[in-house]
Amino acid sequence: MDIVLIPKKRKLTKKHKIIVSITGASGSIYAKVLLDKLSKLSEQIEHVGIVMSDNAKDVWKTELGNEDYKNYPQFTFYDKNNFYAPFASGSAKYETMIICPCSMGTMARIATGISNDLTTRAADVILKERRKLILMIRDTPYSLIHINNMQTVTQAGGIICPASPSFYSNPKTFDDLAATVVDRVLDLAGLDIKSYRWAE
Repeated sequence: MDIVLIPKKRKLTKKHKIIVSITGASGSIYAKVLLDKLSKLSEQIEHVGIVMSDNAKDVWKTELGNEDYKNYPQFTFYDKNNFYAPFASGSAKYETMIICPCSMGTMARIATGISNDLTTRAADVILKERRKLILMIRDTPYSLIHINNMQTVTQAGGIICPASPSFYSNPKTFDDLAATVVDRVLDLAGLDIKSYRWAE
């Protein structure tokens, strides 16, 4: 009797729908490295929606000396006050929101439920739908108000991921250093990335 080999069906991996918000906190290099890395993960991503505040654009130009945030045509940019953006509603099923970098003012508004722009509305939606909200905070030191807001966001289901670079991978450039944090965020978002792994 002939043996017929039936090829295994490849498991279909659900693609990610991700919101990226860039606020006016210092640390535009983190946002740049994040967008660069997301642009190389198209096979894992269905859509990336980006919200960028006016202050974020000014800080980017000041810190990086360019307006390269305009050079990502594969992503969709939404006005900071556009409440008609799909992720202003839970029905759009965006699974992850990354705020990079996240200003303390933005975190405070999220912690207190003030949805006065698209970033805070989207964060409110992500939390109420029990999805993944990642705040890459950069300010230091922290006041007790900051710490209490971090506690509130964490208790609501958010993840606080401070922009604290690691050095054990021996980063050689500013981008490499920023990537030590961004790679951690992408891991938290559930994306499959090649990154330095301790003891591997």
